[in-house]
Amino acid sequence: MDVLFLSRLQFALTIGFHYIYPPMSIGLGLILVMMEGMYMKTGLEKYHNMARFWVKIFGLIFAIGVATGIVMEFEFGTNWAVYSRYVGDVFGSALAAEGVFAFFLESGFLAILLFGWDKVSKKMHFISTILVAFGAHFSAIWIVVANSWQQTPAGSHIVGSGMDARAEIVDFWAMVFNPSTVDRLSHVIMGSWQAGAWLVISVSAYYLIKKKYEDFAKSSIKIALIVAVVASIMQLVTGHSSAVGVAENQPAKMAAMEGHYETSAPAPMYLFGWVNEDQQEVRFGIEIPGMLSWLITGDTKAPITGLRQFAPEDRPPVNIVFQTYHLMVAIGMALILLSLLGIFYWWRDTLFEKKWLLWIFVFAVLLPHIANQVGWIAAEVGRQPWIVYGLLRTSEAVSEAVTANMVIGSLIMFTLIYILLFAVFVYLLNEKIHHGPEPVEEESLISGHRA
Repeated sequence: MDVLFLSRLQFALTIGFHYIYPPMSIGLGLILVMMEGMYMKTGLEKYHNMARFWVKIFGLIFAIGVATGIVMEFEFGTNWAVYSRYVGDVFGSALAAEGVFAFFLESGFLAILLFGWDKVSKKMHFISTILVAFGAHFSAIWIVVANSWQQTPAGSHIVGSGMDARAEIVDFWAMVFNPSTVDRLSHVIMGSWQAGAWLVISVSAYYLIKKKYEDFAKSSIKIALIVAVVASIMQLVTGHSSAVGVAENQPAKMAAMEGHYETSAPAPMYLFGWVNEDQQEVRFGIEIPGMLSWLITGDTKAPITGLRQFAPEDRPPVNIVFQTYHLMVAIGMALILLSLLGIFYWWRDTLFEKKWLLWIFVFAVLLPHIANQVGWIAAEVGRQPWIVYGLLRTSEAVSEAVTANMVIGSLIMFTLIYILLFAVFVYLLNEKIHHGPEPVEEESLISGHRA
């Protein structure tokens, strides 16, 4: 194993572990605003207790998310020195904005959110909840901006040459709103809303099955189902828009996603299959002829750029992109179905009697996380062999002074630490779930209002 492969594996492991937590904090932040908003509006103590319970979960997620994210900052300099020098002026500005404007906003008001229940007014606490949720979303904006620039560079030019070459911003807003930012950001946010919503749905369904904290669980699951159904449907819309953008700006990635090799021909959409990269064909697949062409152009006979139009060294690994992309789509459709089923049975007032569906809800918490992970894999592996699309190859971005043994040592260490952190997270989350919310005491609108 060489340094390039090991460095890529290490960064994939790092960001994969880290990306478990930010989507949950973004989605749960939105739900906290809704729960505390209901408390502000009705004065009912059950909404107060809901907010207090889920705030504790939010704090745990935030803490582990920060711990797992710090390592990535160092890896840019240790493993990817050439990349850091090349993109530093561009990538650094987005990361600095994320730290200064978003992270400090979120972390600053988080103290009030966690510890200010009896120390500040209801209105001030609600404002803090809104600002924490906004900070989590704002943080995602800058991270996606930085990553999207790597996918579709804009608003910059290259100065210097060879080892001294680097990207330099010439138009900040063109860099921020590069061709893929809006589509990718909206898709990421919808995935995050689903991660938060299904966490609440899962825990609430568990309580209902065990007949514990039933009033709390019924109210929680209703709020989360509203978020889940909106986010799942919007995820389909944003996913389509993102795919159209990929076909326009990164045609090799789009071709890999559907295993489309023909140079210029109408493209089918595969429901599933296995790509034989040596034979350049999809085996054991079920396809809908012309469907990809129609989704991208509105014409089933429109030609779509195929992988044979690109030199072999400029093609991404096809099968892994194909499989992860199709798994993401399949999970997305399953989440739409599950959330609509929940709304349907809620409307018929039989949701809480459907034990089989509640059990599915308990384990469905895993689906948004799997979809988020494989979606990122499809996006990042599909960009290969470029680390900055069309400008800098991944093979040219690795640090020259780092050896394979160094990376193996740090890879083993980080893996063990991350597994330990994940175990701590699962243990503490389980403890909080089994402890449950505080006893619910219904109050009137008047007596429920605190100073």
